[in-house]
Amino acid sequence: MTPVSIYPVPGLPEIGRDAPLVSLILDGLKALGLTLEAGDVVVITQKVISKAEGRVRRLDEVHPSDRAREIASRIAYDPRHVEVILSESVRIVREAPRVLITETRHGFVAANAGVDRSNTGGVDLVVLLPERPDESARDLRQAFVAVSGADVGVVISDSFGRPWREGQINVAIGSAGVIALRDYRGKRDSDGYELQGTELGVVDELASAAELVMGKLDRVPVALIRGAAVAGEGRVRELLRDPATDLFR
Repeated sequence: MTPVSIYPVPGLPEIGRDAPLVSLILDGLKALGLTLEAGDVVVITQKVISKAEGRVRRLDEVHPSDRAREIASRIAYDPRHVEVILSESVRIVREAPRVLITETRHGFVAANAGVDRSNTGGVDLVVLLPERPDESARDLRQAFVAVSGADVGVVISDSFGRPWREGQINVAIGSAGVIALRDYRGKRDSDGYELQGTELGVVDELASAAELVMGKLDRVPVALIRGAAVAGEGRVRELLRDPATDLFR
């Protein structure tokens, strides 16, 4: 098997709207003595993408609705933050003190609809998820290929909690040029048993692996994964479970 290597890409500046992400990332790789190669996967945190796309809101410009104020009073939250969360959601799944779980317009079930107040570039700023993260990944991939000539993949990652387990992990919210799901159903294991339900979320595995070198407080928003052999045409939307087959919805 080919060994897999993961390289952190530090040194990116604070990202603003329309920042030249591709050239900044390539410069960061160059500083490490690296260039893109065919089959590489560039994993980029959602916050960097969102800032470059202008998905940032100032809370002092948000006017909370009565519904937002009511929910905020129950969960001890900033009503302005709740208002932004509601604007990004199609439904509230659960609420508890300091916790609001919603389903986003993308179909993700996540805390606070992914609306984040940490590492935003300002105390009163919140960063929203990209509007179309699979398309954002596709556009970045095309730009990387055009500039470098290397056929690479792109994964956009974000930290999600998990039902029944403590701790957050990075998962993929957008991808291009990589396999999304690796389907083993119908194949046989070493004992001859035919696998019935085994599908691996490859893009989530890539996102989680990249987080090992990024760190939550180290301000390393990009990682390069080499040797994973995951080239393909998957999208993160493939991972969203059909409500009809969701036993817990």
